[in-house]
Amino acid sequence: MSAGLRREPRLLTLEGGEGAGKSTVLHALRAALLADGYEVVSTREPGGTPLAERIRDLLLAHGDEPVHAHTELLLMFAARAQHVQQVVLPALARGAWVVSDRFTDSSYAYQGVARGMDTGFIAELERQVVGIEPGLTLLLDLGVADARARTRGRDLLDGAGPDRIERERDEFFERVRAGFLQRAAQAPERVRVLDASVAPAEVAAAALRALAAYRAQGA
Repeated sequence: MSAGLRREPRLLTLEGGEGAGKSTVLHALRAALLADGYEVVSTREPGGTPLAERIRDLLLAHGDEPVHAHTELLLMFAARAQHVQQVVLPALARGAWVVSDRFTDSSYAYQGVARGMDTGFIAELERQVVGIEPGLTLLLDLGVADARARTRGRDLLDGAGPDRIERERDEFFERVRAGFLQRAAQAPERVRVLDASVAPAEVAAAALRALAAYRAQGA
């Protein structure tokens, strides 16, 4: 457990680069917990509340003004603060499971390692603004070339095109991947690394096995 953070056993988070298949895994975890009779709140970051979704739009939209790394980080934590207070903590308090597509680990990978920001500053924001950490984090690990191929196909299907962060160069996403793997190495009791290069059904099955093993430990 990280210093100054409260571990929340029923908070599950999914991490990984773009195109790793987090949405598919989230739906599988949600269905499994619902089938066992639990209330499940599925959510995402940045976002999860109306205000946090508006902050998400600011973060991901293209604009004429460059977004400074500090601005990006603080907006991420502003959205996260609202998300935690309005969605995550109330759900946990009433006994629900919360499954979130991204959480604070993403800030360490994207803004910390990839943007080169001080991870000590991120840790202080995490303590002061978030105060909790997941009981289980599933890291869907996928190579950058494979991720690019998947997101390119997705963009062609929905016509939306890549957002501001998705337009970063491959070198940026290599650093993001390294940042996630670094987080996994630092917290092996919390983070499970899953190979996301296989078929989506196989990734979902591996995630369900990880959830079953976690619950068998008493979660």
